[in-house]
Amino acid sequence: MNKPILFSFFSGSGFLDLGFENAGFEVAFVNEFHPPFLDAYKFTRANMKHKAPIYGYSLNTIEDFLDGDEGIKFSSKVEKAKSKGRLVGFVGGPPCPDFSVGGKNKGSEGDNGKLTRTYIDLIVKDEPDYFIFENVKGLWRTKRHREFYDSMKAKLEKAGYELTDRLTNSIEYGAPQDRDRIFLFGIKHEHISNKFNGADLRTVFDWEKHLKVDLDSVMGKGKWPEMHPFIEGEMTDSSNYITPKQKKLTIQYWFDKNDVLNHPNASHHFQPKSDKFKIIKEGDDSKKSFKRLHRWRYSPTAAYGNNEVHLHPYKARRISAAEALAIQSLPADFYLPATMTLSNMFKTIGNGVPYLAANGLAKTVYDFLKQCD
Repeated sequence: MNKPILFSFFSGSGFLDLGFENAGFEVAFVNEFHPPFLDAYKFTRANMKHKAPIYGYSLNTIEDFLDGDEGIKFSSKVEKAKSKGRLVGFVGGPPCPDFSVGGKNKGSEGDNGKLTRTYIDLIVKDEPDYFIFENVKGLWRTKRHREFYDSMKAKLEKAGYELTDRLTNSIEYGAPQDRDRIFLFGIKHEHISNKFNGADLRTVFDWEKHLKVDLDSVMGKGKWPEMHPFIEGEMTDSSNYITPKQKKLTIQYWFDKNDVLNHPNASHHFQPKSDKFKIIKEGDDSKKSFKRLHRWRYSPTAAYGNNEVHLHPYKARRISAAEALAIQSLPADFYLPATMTLSNMFKTIGNGVPYLAANGLAKTVYDFLKQCD
C-alpha cells in the first residue's frame, strides 16, 4: 500500500502526528492556530529530520476552511491529494476543556466545544477517504455531551461514513499514565463495501491489535505502592514495590529511558515557591492540584498547569519539561525549543496525545487501511 496521506488539525506540537508518521503515514498538511505551538512543531520536525508537509503549515482557524477563499483553497489541496491515487484522511483532536470533567464543562456551545462541530462539518464538506477524531472521556460519559457526540456521529453516517469508536486508556498502549481518550475512526462506505461481505465496521476493525497492556490486570488498589514520606534525593529499589512487568509503566522507568537529567529540556521547570513542595508525600495525588508523583507508579495524567501541578517524586520542585515529555512516552530525541515559554511548553505537553497511544492507534488504522487498499 502507498503511504496514506493525512491532513492534521489542532496539531499542537505534533505528538499525534509523530505517532502516525512513524507508523507509515505521510502528514501533508498541518493546521495549528497558536503560533508558539506551530513554531515548536516546525522545530521538532526539522530536528527529527522529517520533511516539511507538502501542502504546508497553516495558522488559520479551522472555521476558515469551511467557506470563502480559504475554504476553496483548502478543498483544492484535498482534491489534489486525492488525485495521487492514495487514501486521504483527516486527523484531529479539537480542544477539549468544554467536555472535560475537570474543565469548563460548557459543552458543544463553548468556544472550544464548537470546534468539534466545525471539525465534523469540515469532514462532511471535503469528504476525506477516512478520518480520526480523538477527545476526552467526558464527551463519552457525560449524558448531555454524549448526546452531542452521538449527533455528530449521525451526521457523519448520513454523509456516507462507517464508524467505530473506543474509549481507550493510554496505559493500554504502554504509556505511563492513567488517561482515557475517545478514539473515533471513520471510513467512506465505498472503501469497505465489498471487502468484508457487508460486515459492520465495528466487528472488523481490530481496536485491540496493538494494545500492549491488559487494563484490568494492572489497575486497582493493592497492585501499586501507595504513599510514603517525601525525602528529598532519596533513592529506592523498584523490587521493593513492583514486579518487573509493572516497571515499564512507571515514572522512574521513563525518566531513566529518556535520560531526563541530560535531556535538552531538563532545566525547563518552574521554580518552587511554596512549602507544599517539601511536605506532600510521594504518591499523594489525591488533591486537584499539587499531586506528587510516585516514582514506581504511573502518572494520573500528563497535565501540568492551572488544574494539576505535578511534583517530582523525590525533588522539591515541579517536574521538568523533559520529565513531562517522558510521561507522554515521547522518544528521547524529541524536545521543545529553548525559546518557548514554560507556560507554552507545559500547555502543549499537557494537551498532547501520549506518543505510544498515538503510534498504537496509527498502526491499527494503517493495518485496516491496508486491508481496504
